Amino acid sequence: MRTQSLAKFKPGRCFVGRLPKGMDLITFLEEFCKNSGIELATFSVTGAASSVTIGTYDQNQQVYITETAVGPFEILICYGNVSQRDGNPVINAQIILADKEGKTTGGHLFSQTILYTGELVLQELQGTSLTRSYDPETGLMLW
Repeated sequence: MRTQSLAKFKPGRCFVGRLPKGMDLITFLEEFCKNSGIELATFSVTGAASSVTIGTYDQNQQVYITETAVGPFEILICYGNVSQRDGNPVINAQIILADKEGKTTGGHLFSQTILYTGELVLQELQGTSLTRSYDPETGLMLW
């Protein structure tokens, strides 16, 4: 039987606002968190993307299979968290998108997801910062 590894946190600062057009979403979030001193947070994003890079984790090979596509795409929901790896903020996010025909797709969000427009809600969490490290059982960087 596995034990749960859960910790209690208090809400810190909350940031709400518009995201910059033409910026990579992951890069923006990492830079914003680093410049704002945010070590741990949750966030959600809605809006639109000009291009996206998403992936699915192949559990047998223990690698992400990624795909990049050119939009336009509606960001129906993008939800994730911020934690630390090697002393820097790292983003872990999933995204669901719709194309111009309304077809949906989604997966793990990767860099080179370029925003057309976006709105961010980011909730900082206060407590002992969580650090990602390699988990040999899954091949993933986990808390």
